[in-house]
Amino acid sequence: MLCLALSVFGQDLDKAKVVDRLAQIMDNNYVYPEKGHAMKELIQNKLEKGEYDQYASETAFADALQADLRSVINDRHIRVAFDEERVKAIENRDPNGGRRPPANFGFEKAEILEGNIGYLDLRGFMDIRFAEEVAVPAMNKLIEADAIIFDLRKNGGGSPSMIRFICSYLFKEPTHLNTFYWRPADNYSETWTDPSLASKTKEDIPVFILTSDYTFSAAEEFTYDLKNLNRATVIGETTGGGAHPGGSIVINQGFLVNVPQGRAINPVTKTNWEGVGVEPHIKMDADAALDRALELARKAVSLTTNK
Repeated sequence: MLCLALSVFGQDLDKAKVVDRLAQIMDNNYVYPEKGHAMKELIQNKLEKGEYDQYASETAFADALQADLRSVINDRHIRVAFDEERVKAIENRDPNGGRRPPANFGFEKAEILEGNIGYLDLRGFMDIRFAEEVAVPAMNKLIEADAIIFDLRKNGGGSPSMIRFICSYLFKEPTHLNTFYWRPADNYSETWTDPSLASKTKEDIPVFILTSDYTFSAAEEFTYDLKNLNRATVIGETTGGGAHPGGSIVINQGFLVNVPQGRAINPVTKTNWEGVGVEPHIKMDADAALDRALELARKAVSLTTNK
């Protein structure tokens, strides 16, 4: 007889219920149906064989489930966790899912450097609906510069709505940034810039993006979009390689899973950066990328000024 129970705050955790619900979620929602089905079969087979009996804590059990799902396809957007507080927040429809938004909604630093170079250290792409009070004055300030550096070296991703907002300052006409295919609804959505969102548009302002191997998800989309539209010079390290957006779904008993339900389809390349990351134009150590960007930005400004 299989031993499938752990004690959770005085209650018994039924691992079989967690596995069966997780299997159903992945089978019904993962962006590639054949991979979602393979995940379902894998974890159900492991349950039947008693391979999850060895895990004595909820965290270890969650980690094992995550590793097994990722063994089918190495998708870093797949995350399994035991977190009762986040589960409650999601069930209560907290827009942040129980997570605190980063300080200043990710706008760590927005300033004008010597030579009239705009610099934005952006640590996350928060939904513009919540970050507008910070994002609008920051971008209104930066667009007055003669060149802009977007520092995404410590940016792990976020919302496409912020990508759209920022990019709207960089194109005079509405521009197609990205398309997403969504598996659950079996439909497509497109993201376009909207010049009416910006105080001013500068389609010719030199743009530089700094990346590291930490740069992930929405931060990669921003980079990939502008790179393939020939609208930015990317400097630093190849990014993390996550192009499958989704969201957290409650499993049961305090467990939840982040399920990649969509995939990006760039209008220029017809593909995305999943598993490979975004390769910079100038590949170098991330720590040195800002100095190189400043050098190139000042040179670009000088050439424009002397025309």
